Amino acid sequence: MAVPKRRTSKSRKNKRRTHQKLAVPGMTIDPETGDLIRSHHVSPSGYYKGRKVLDVKEK
Repeated sequence: MAVPKRRTSKSRKNKRRTHQKLAVPGMTIDPETGDLIRSHHVSPSGYYKGRKVLDVKEK
């Protein structure tokens, strides 16, 4: 069975793990309503690419 000869240091371990992270989703401001939305998604008001696509009832 393979066993490491030396202990892996904290810095070496952390260097290896630098790429294991979550990506922040792309956010943009809808020009029609001013809502903050994710790219290629319908806004909470029901707009997509400046057109009303969902009939959302406002509270």
